[in-house]
Amino acid sequence: MTTTPSTAVSESSAPPPHLAGNFAPVADELTAYDLPVTGTVPPELTGWYVRNGPNPQDADSPHWFFGDGMVHGVRLEGGRARSYRNRWIRTSTFVDGIRGVDAQGRRNLAAGVANTHIVRHAGRTLALVESSFPYEIDCRPGHELETVGPHDFGGRLTTNMTAHPKTCPTTGELHFFGYGGSEPPYLTYHRADAAGELVISRPLDVPAATMMHDFHLTARHVIFMDLPMVHDRNRAGMPYSWDPEYGARLGVLRRDDPHGEVRWLAIDPCYVFHSLNAHDDGEHRIVLYVSRYAALDGRATPYLWRWTIDLASGTVAEEQIDDHLGEFPRMDDRLAGQPARFGHVTAAEGPGTGAIPGALLRYDLQTGAVARYGFGSGRTPSEAAFAPADDRPGGPGWLITYVYDAATDTSDLVILDAEDIAAGPVATVSLPSRVPYGFHGNWLPDPAE
Repeated sequence: MTTTPSTAVSESSAPPPHLAGNFAPVADELTAYDLPVTGTVPPELTGWYVRNGPNPQDADSPHWFFGDGMVHGVRLEGGRARSYRNRWIRTSTFVDGIRGVDAQGRRNLAAGVANTHIVRHAGRTLALVESSFPYEIDCRPGHELETVGPHDFGGRLTTNMTAHPKTCPTTGELHFFGYGGSEPPYLTYHRADAAGELVISRPLDVPAATMMHDFHLTARHVIFMDLPMVHDRNRAGMPYSWDPEYGARLGVLRRDDPHGEVRWLAIDPCYVFHSLNAHDDGEHRIVLYVSRYAALDGRATPYLWRWTIDLASGTVAEEQIDDHLGEFPRMDDRLAGQPARFGHVTAAEGPGTGAIPGALLRYDLQTGAVARYGFGSGRTPSEAAFAPADDRPGGPGWLITYVYDAATDTSDLVILDAEDIAAGPVATVSLPSRVPYGFHGNWLPDPAE
């Protein structure tokens, strides 16, 4: 019997989902100037839009979360898209192959991939990953997004740092935490003042090391999420396992008593990567908005939920806001921790989810109305950051995102009017390279003279 050899790629030889399609890394660092624009770049926008994400330099990594960090930045100025550049973050892991744990099991907090977020505080722009120290990068006008080096707050930071710190718009303080480790304390709360000096580091008592990606800040409280993704040292790759028997709870700490009692309140088992916002509602209530998964077992999808903490009764009311799938919730960060009327969520595919129609959604958290813009077949947005149009918190502004076009294997920077996203882009900037799917970014306006 004669057989014909198959020319099909076997399932085992295909790349894993987090290295396929637009999850695959790009190979080169590029710089390009005077980018083509369709529409009009708002002339008020002067600064950088910078987004971070995993881009393994050897084109391989065991999990989407583990690739070397690469920032992609577009400079807007004078109604023009002046330049684009992408740069790997030169961590010690990237440069010298140094890993976060040595052969003796000791942690090296200066080693990491710095691949998750970009934030600015006290004049520093920090690339963050939750397993290590942040790395400072240079976003000054005329600079190339170069890596400055690790930042440990003058030697005061002795834990890793979350990728989702919160800046209080009233005090200018930066609130954050570090989690993990093989021994207690598994969680430490930190606070830096408006000048960037680390002034509080307070260990918190939790029963196990759980994956705590984000948390909440209000004018009077810090709220932690102790959820059932529990550290599992025997698990290959991602060292956390979904364990609903662990339970789920919210921990409330008063900002004016940072070394005081943490009140832990039970909620239904679930997982949250990202919070939208939180605020105090009277003396005894706290309202939180989250992108919530019913489980983190490979099947659940995220939806926007509202949690209302009643400190008087010690209970939490939980309600799903609607049935639109969405992640990467963002808002006008000048209202962080305060009542904010609007929030924005991205609908897009993740590794292994299959095709999901790419869209941005704008939630009116007062009326419940939802505005939507769909990008069309094969066009997928990343997280959309808010860029204010003026100095009024909660006022007009723009949403800025990278959008991948599968038909052309290219990416654009897209700008939408946040108050009328259904009208579609006000400007689309053509980029010289595709931008792989990544995590978080920010609009970084030039500092005032």
